[in-house]
Formats: sequence, C-alpha cells, structure tokens
Amino acid sequence: MVRTPNPLWHTLTHLRGNPRACVWTEPMWGLSMALVLPYLSVFMLTMGVHDEQIGLIASAGMVSQVFFGLAGGIITDRLGRRATTALFDVVAWVIPCLIWAFTQSFWGFLAASMVNGALQVTQNSWDCLMVEDAERGQITRIYSLVRVAADCSALFAPIAAILVARFGLEPAVRVLFVNAAVVMTVKIIWLYLWSSETRQGRIRMAETDGHSLWRLLAGYRGALALLVRSRGSVLALAIAALFAAVTLINATFWQVVVSQHLHVPDPLLPFFPMVRSVMSVLFLFTLISRLTGGMDLKRATLWGFGTYLAGQLLLVLIPASHGDADLATYALLGVCLLLDSFGAGMLFMLSESLVALHVDEAERSRVMALQRMSVMLAAAPFGWISGWLSGIDRTYPFWLTAGLLVLGAVLTATRWVPTHPEPEPEPVA
Repeated sequence: MVRTPNPLWHTLTHLRGNPRACVWTEPMWGLSMALVLPYLSVFMLTMGVHDEQIGLIASAGMVSQVFFGLAGGIITDRLGRRATTALFDVVAWVIPCLIWAFTQSFWGFLAASMVNGALQVTQNSWDCLMVEDAERGQITRIYSLVRVAADCSALFAPIAAILVARFGLEPAVRVLFVNAAVVMTVKIIWLYLWSSETRQGRIRMAETDGHSLWRLLAGYRGALALLVRSRGSVLALAIAALFAAVTLINATFWQVVVSQHLHVPDPLLPFFPMVRSVMSVLFLFTLISRLTGGMDLKRATLWGFGTYLAGQLLLVLIPASHGDADLATYALLGVCLLLDSFGAGMLFMLSESLVALHVDEAERSRVMALQRMSVMLAAAPFGWISGWLSGIDRTYPFWLTAGLLVLGAVLTATRWVPTHPEPEPEPVA
C-alpha cells in the first residue's frame, strides 16, 4: 500500500523559485524578532511606560502602517518586488531594533513603532514576491508554511528566557534587540540573493517607468474600483481587519495580563508563545491542512473564529491567585494556548489566502496595498482602546477581542463569497 505524503510537507519539499526563497528564509525570524517581541510590552512597563501609553504606541504604529501601506503599492511597482523587500526590511526591522535597543523613554518607543510601520511596504512586496509566480492551488499551503516557519521560530524562546533569568529583563532585552538587527540583516541579504524579480513585477516596473508620483497615485482610483466591486475582496478585507485588531490586542496585552494579572514570572513569558507555536505547527500539518484542502473555505473560517473565541473567553475567566501563578493557572493557560494556536493559525493563513485568492492579478500590488491600508486603518484605534481598557482591568481587552471574533463569525456565516468559481454542470446526455 502506497502512503500518500502529507500535502504540506510535499509542498515544502517541492517549492521552487521565489516561493522557496521566501519560505525557507522565514525561520530566521526565530533567531531575531521572535526572541524579543514577547518581551516588548513588559519591557516598556519596566521602563515606566503606562498601559494607556502602550496602547497609544500600538495605535500610532498602526496609523504609520496606514500611510506606509498606501505608498506600498506604488513603491513595489516602481522598484520591483525584490528590491522593495530588501530595502524596506532594513527600514522596518533593522532600524527600529536599534532604536528599541537603546531607548530610555516613551518617545523612543513611539519613534521605533512609527518607523516599524514601514513593514506594510515590505509585507506587500514580499507577498507579491512569494505568490505571483506560484501555482494558484499552492497559495493556501504556502501561507500555511509561512505560519509554520514563524511558529517554529518560537522554539528558540528558551534562549531569551535564560538571558532574562541570568541578567535581568532590561539588559537581556537590549542585547536581544541588537541580535535581532544583526540576524535580520543576514536574512535580508540571503533572500535578495536567492530570489529574482517576478514576471508581473517586471511588467509593472516597465509600465510605471517614467510616470510621476501623482499619476501613480491616481492609479489607485482604478484599483479602488476593482476592490469595491468585488464582494469577495470586501469580505476578505473585513475578515483581515478583524483578525488584525485581535492580533494587535493580543500581541500588545497578552503577556501583560499573564504577567501582571495572573502573576506568571517574567522568565517564563517566552515559553507561552513557544508552546503556542509548537501546537500551531502540529495543527497546520494535520487538522488545518485537511480543513483547508478543498475549495470551500467557509467552514474552516468559522472553525477558526469559533476556536479563537473560546480561547479568549477562557483567558479572561481564569481566576487570579493572590501570589505567584499556581498549577491550576498554568493548566488553564495551557488550554488557552491550545485553542489560540488552532484559531490564530487557521485565521492567519485564511485571512492572507482569501485576500490573495480574490485579488485581481493585474493590479495585485495596488489592490493589496489598499486592502492593507484599510485593514490597518480599521485596526488602529484598537491599540488605544485596549490600552485604556487594560488600565481599568487587565482582562477587559480580551472581552473586546471576543466581541470582534463573534462579529467575524457572523460575517463569515452570512456574507461568504466562494474563492473558486462554481463548476459548470455537465450537459445532460
């Protein structure tokens, strides 16, 4: 009996060209940003930044992403997918890491967050670089592999935990940010050398050559018309915006509620994203790959929203102990991680895939830039709102995420648009 290979593993081993370059360099995220980002909010608290200010920084960063997102389509078409990715990865990651490593104040954190908004330019160009020359049927699996790479990167979390336990939070985090700047630089160079410009990228570079900035901006009107006329793109945008808001709140305040409300010691904080990531990888190679293997992704999207919702509700219902977290607290947090890993893994892959599947291929960079700008604009207020809520009660931001996930499930159930054309009925003989 011949065994059928796992579809995700088969895709990984048979990737070629730009998809392979993008996917295979992504694990370097684990030796750079994944080591230190789990500590960022707690690090800011240690440096005297308040909950409301942390929320303001998160919102300001999202507003910055809106402006960079608007420019992203133009820059990507003008410079090409490959060069844009290299240049703006330096701006979005290397420079902010160096600011984070040496800042002493709220204003330094704010500046780093604003510069980090350039990630929307490179996210646009990197997505185009990765999927434009890929087979359409591979897109959901490619985004699954990206998620796997990001999740596997959390396996390096014990390095950060050892440094924090040995040297203390502040000096360890500063060293980790310097390390992130160095490793991200290596990743950028490697991806640039291993990739090549896409076919559509070369076309758009030729079409935009010699055109003024204002003429290129005017081209957004046509891209906006394409976006608005596509019910599938509008739904994908709504799902992506809701997921972005939930991700922003969790990235900013999950570690805060675990540390300050549930009294988990600081050295243990990076182990939570590590466990979540390991579970997510297992789900992506097993259950998620099966649920998203067909053409109908509606049921998978509903499973993602429902499971993520359950994890967020459980988090706010965990009773806080008077001293350090006890065994029951850790057990319930384990269940939260189990639910979050499935729900967030599913929704990350689907929110990215739905945008890519519904977008007009000829206007991919500009339409995706508009979508990302809209997503960031919609999500931006939730950083400040969740910071204000956290200042009242550290569980309140997660009641907000629960409401957003309910809204996403309702939209999916009532406004779904198929991602693949319906097969034509066979003629009756």
